[in-house]
Amino acid sequence: MKATLSNYAQSPRKVRLVTELVKGKQVTAALEQLAFLPKRAAKPIAKLVRSATANAIQQGGKEENLRIENITVDGASMLRRYRARAFGRGATIRHRRSHVNILLSETGTKTVEVAEALPVEIKKDTKVTEVASK
Repeated sequence: MKATLSNYAQSPRKVRLVTELVKGKQVTAALEQLAFLPKRAAKPIAKLVRSATANAIQQGGKEENLRIENITVDGASMLRRYRARAFGRGATIRHRRSHVNILLSETGTKTVEVAEALPVEIKKDTKVTEVASK
């Protein structure tokens, strides 16, 4: 269950502040937290979480079982402008953009198979040594 936000017009550094708050949380808790977060990136990230949730529900998942497994923010192409500087020079203004990828997983649906304990034979002459870690 994935969703992607491409070419969002805000620097990755600022968007990561928002995404680090919701990484690993339940979807409902993350949406509640994003609703009251006073950052500009909170609304687009909340929209992205809702989009990924809709994708998961479409594939048969339940919203209450979903959690944000991973959310990454990468740099996108920069919009370059120029500003006049002294002595006829021009300085570059870099308007940074972001790509945001989100991956949701379902909790509570994973089944762990427990293997039967196999008998292990230990010889009497076997010495057990410990390795000291530094």
